[in-house]
Amino acid sequence: MSEVIVVTSGKGGVGKTTTTANLGAGLAMENQKVCLIDADIGLRNLDVVMGLENRIVYNLIDVIDGNCRLRQALIKDKRYSTLYLLPAAQTRDKTAITPEQMLKLCQTLKEEFDYIIIDCPAGIEQGFKNAIAGADRALVVTTPEISAIRDADRIIGLLEANELRSPQLIINRIRTDMVKKGDMMSVDDVVEILAIDLLGAIPDDENIVISTNNGDPIVGNRNLISGKAYANITKRVLGEDIPLLSFENEGGLFSKLKNMIRFGN
Repeated sequence: MSEVIVVTSGKGGVGKTTTTANLGAGLAMENQKVCLIDADIGLRNLDVVMGLENRIVYNLIDVIDGNCRLRQALIKDKRYSTLYLLPAAQTRDKTAITPEQMLKLCQTLKEEFDYIIIDCPAGIEQGFKNAIAGADRALVVTTPEISAIRDADRIIGLLEANELRSPQLIINRIRTDMVKKGDMMSVDDVVEILAIDLLGAIPDDENIVISTNNGDPIVGNRNLISGKAYANITKRVLGEDIPLLSFENEGGLFSKLKNMIRFGN
């Protein structure tokens, strides 16, 4: 049975698009047929994160306006044969599509794909309403910062008011060193505040920045803790019972040496 998942957040810059890319690639690696939709009209980025920016001919609004067939606008991923991207228009505004049109599009895509993953624009305006219109399930991405958590709480309320009653949480950029010093909220702290089920947590990892800049989702590298964390989130989306990773002592050699010195004291 096909499922439409919207990846959303209240605050911009918390890793929502990166999460969308990694979840889509992760599901494709699990032999699922996946369509990613960039719903951030006017500010698209998912194509860049996927490394597909040079292959765009048509976009979401072209499909809605009837300028092309849906199949013409879908871009096949270079690495995963079952992964496709429907890019957003860069030159139009969010009012160029309605929630009713997005719902119809999702219903059409469900006939061909196992999963449709929608990258929702930040905020609670028209773009948010469009992105959630056809969704069966919602994932809320936040970082462990007060402003991001407060915005995520607002989004959770709006999702529930729109019949998406069981959103799940992904906490991004966790730093165990700051958590230990009391300078950052822990995963448990954030879950307690937002009071929704946790789907997974991602450590703060410079390798994610590198992979994003290279247009190559890090979920393809499961030797890295961040790649493994995204892979585990993917498996939980598929219904597997996977325990949360511990980010303790997962740093590089320098971090491990620091820990050894600290224990020696």
